[in-house]
Amino acid sequence: MTTTRRAWPKAILFDLDDTLWPIEPVIRQAEQTLHDWLRDNAPRVAERFTIDNLRQARLALLAQQPEFQLDLGALRRAGLVSAFEQAGEDGDKVEQAMVQFFAARNAVIPYDDVLPGLLRLKGRTLIGSISNGNADLQAIGLSHHFKVSVAAHQLGCAKPDAAIFHAACTQLGVAPEDAVYVGDDVLLDVRGAQQAGLRAVWLNRHGSQAHLEHEVVPDAIVGSFDELLDWLAREHS
Repeated sequence: MTTTRRAWPKAILFDLDDTLWPIEPVIRQAEQTLHDWLRDNAPRVAERFTIDNLRQARLALLAQQPEFQLDLGALRRAGLVSAFEQAGEDGDKVEQAMVQFFAARNAVIPYDDVLPGLLRLKGRTLIGSISNGNADLQAIGLSHHFKVSVAAHQLGCAKPDAAIFHAACTQLGVAPEDAVYVGDDVLLDVRGAQQAGLRAVWLNRHGSQAHLEHEVVPDAIVGSFDELLDWLAREHS
């Protein structure tokens, strides 16, 4: 029996954090870098607040103002403003603190298969990204691989809202049904993309069974960029 092969997708869109690189160790290091800077430059804040204290205060602020979920950088900034005020520290230093944090937050190390995979896709399809986070592809040094990069804090809506997927497709000039979205989260990425009319590939690097738990059926499940590229070659002419 012959399997019908589809045309190559006109666009492939990627999630960023935990899809192209691991983010948890980066955030931990960025928070430590920030706190070290506070100790040297805003000591009253560092003396009054531990890293965990600052984190708990942000979570409390997010619970009070859930709109911050669209811009986690703004949430962190607001948390620092409050901490500086409570500690009686010079609030003008908040922006300097944020510069330190973002520099460390963008010091990500892509998974080994990412750069070779992006290079193999070059010229075959349009490549874009959609993220709820605040990774800066230019600062990271990967922006030249992506024709468009859509971020929740810039657009004002976040995955799994169909609007963010449609915005990326519109910017690329492709219909949702002609695009494939690749991400690590079965709800935000896979279900969100499918409900927006895209096909969705779950990049499941760690062998999770979350798709069964949430009754999500990805168009494909892959464990690496190599498997993603194999699926694309196998399913598309």
